[in-house]
Amino acid sequence: MTRTLVTGGAGRLGRSVVRALADAGRDVVSVDLVTHADLPAVQVQADLADAGARTDLFERYRPDEVVHLAAIPFPGAAPDDETFAVNTGLAFGVLNAALAAGTGSLLIASSPTVIGYGAPIGWQPEYLPLDEAHPTRPWNGYALSKVAIEGLVAMAARSAGDRIRTGAFRPCYVIAPEEWSGAPTQQGHTVAERLQHPELSAVALFNYVDARDAGEFVVAWLDAGDRAPNGETFFVGARDALVRDSVPAAVETWLPSLADAAAKLGDTESLFSSAKAERLLGWRARRTWREQLAGVDVV
Repeated sequence: MTRTLVTGGAGRLGRSVVRALADAGRDVVSVDLVTHADLPAVQVQADLADAGARTDLFERYRPDEVVHLAAIPFPGAAPDDETFAVNTGLAFGVLNAALAAGTGSLLIASSPTVIGYGAPIGWQPEYLPLDEAHPTRPWNGYALSKVAIEGLVAMAARSAGDRIRTGAFRPCYVIAPEEWSGAPTQQGHTVAERLQHPELSAVALFNYVDARDAGEFVVAWLDAGDRAPNGETFFVGARDALVRDSVPAAVETWLPSLADAAAKLGDTESLFSSAKAERLLGWRARRTWREQLAGVDVV
């Protein structure tokens, strides 16, 4: 049985990734600072910033695959210099440990924030919907750390591609299964409130992804083999935007500087394209807010 080690496996995204991997028949090891009840994995509490603990962990479990999610999770959660140092240090340490353990595949979480939206000094997209070819323009330590991690993935493909297959993915605003039922999201408000007050979602260009869909992307990438070229990065998002109004109209209201670029988008079309994942991996997000919130009052 394939052994897959997931760092940050007890987190909001990690829990769904672990379950998707277990459902796909993997022997899953979750590594986190905490544990979570009913997670279908061997759960190990460890600080991956501790080089000795990291080495011991990889020597003990010798994973065939690694999914690296552990990180300071969003901008502002820590000072910029700390966020950059922690996130890049963890990723580099996990890559080196995976190489030493003979791991065959390593997938690392990046972020759509690398694109640069929300910058305090005018940001404009070159085109919409955004895809992986769009230039990155990080403006905080978190986004810069994710750009560096994508560079690390590409570097590993060039320097160690005969020893390990690497990839990065940019999951959009992650909504965990329980959050559809009213549990608070990462920002503290509910999904329904995010729809009631579009300004809450506009700062992220109305992007989102169900954590279970992101978990299914992880399985698709791991199963893809050579169909996904080594060192590639993927957007992973829902097909629609997290807003009730017509998307061009919502952009004109809440993001007026982007109105011209969004004018040709469909009424529900996401501002982020996951077409590359569909083309190379056969993955497409299956869950939408309209289905998940059916019967929930979002007026």
